[in-house]
Amino acid sequence: MKKLITTTTILLLILTVKAQNNPLPKVVSGKVDRIENFDSKYITSRNIDIWTPEGYTETKKYPVLYMHDGQMLYDPENSWNKQAWDVDDVASALFTSGKTKEFIVVGIFNGGATRHADYFPQKVFESLSDSEKDAATAQLKKASIPISERFSPQSDKYLKFIVEELKPYIDKKYSVHTDKENTFVAGSSMGGLISMYAICEYPNIFKGAACLSTHWPGIFTLENNPIPDAFLSYLQDNLPNPEEHKIYFDCGDATLDSLYPEIQKKVDHLMAQKGYTKDSWMTQFFPGENHSENAWKKRLNVPLEFLFTK
Repeated sequence: MKKLITTTTILLLILTVKAQNNPLPKVVSGKVDRIENFDSKYITSRNIDIWTPEGYTETKKYPVLYMHDGQMLYDPENSWNKQAWDVDDVASALFTSGKTKEFIVVGIFNGGATRHADYFPQKVFESLSDSEKDAATAQLKKASIPISERFSPQSDKYLKFIVEELKPYIDKKYSVHTDKENTFVAGSSMGGLISMYAICEYPNIFKGAACLSTHWPGIFTLENNPIPDAFLSYLQDNLPNPEEHKIYFDCGDATLDSLYPEIQKKVDHLMAQKGYTKDSWMTQFFPGENHSENAWKKRLNVPLEFLFTK
């Protein structure tokens, strides 16, 4: 098991290589527009790939799904591991079948070396003691996460970038609904964590969040790790109103996903305690599934149907 997790960790680190020069992804349906090196006063500049569905028209308004790790969403030929979520394929099939409303996808490239800092929920890390922060930092350095001093998440700034800079741009340039009821966020692994954090920190902006293979450990071990309990405490105090929001979680149990099921059970217990029901919350378990884009692609229809049901 340790060997499997270590191997997965190395692969995840390859993912953090900045890929600003990727060619425009090829899609089977719809169209991708790219904003090159979107500038921000909060975070490092990065590419934004916006997918609009086939038949996109200015005569109607569309909901918006903001997704992290944007270089892994549309085209496996452009990704480091030749895997992708194939969001355009999955979404188009749902539209054709009439299972969901049509929506656009805003794919936000990760920041390469800044990925872990951008995606790690900042207030959760700041709730740790100094000794716990130092231990987490040592574990991240051991896993070759690029850190010079003590690990310092910047996710509050990353969310400000989305809410204060990127969303206003999308709202102005595309024919979209701008209200909370039509604004969603999704990601996997660390992207699952930041999606959870986004809906908790900005409940007036995001209606729903899809958190696939949520990386509850924060680091890459469960041994003497206080971070999962810190996440539970944060959720206890910050989960948004279940009558106004929808949250999706899932995990497998192979490779890095093997760290998640027991923590997810605790999160599920808390969700029920906080008043979430089948109408506002879903957790799915996929035995045998690993931590990869191919695994997330196979089940992406589940959260999309849950969030965008007609």
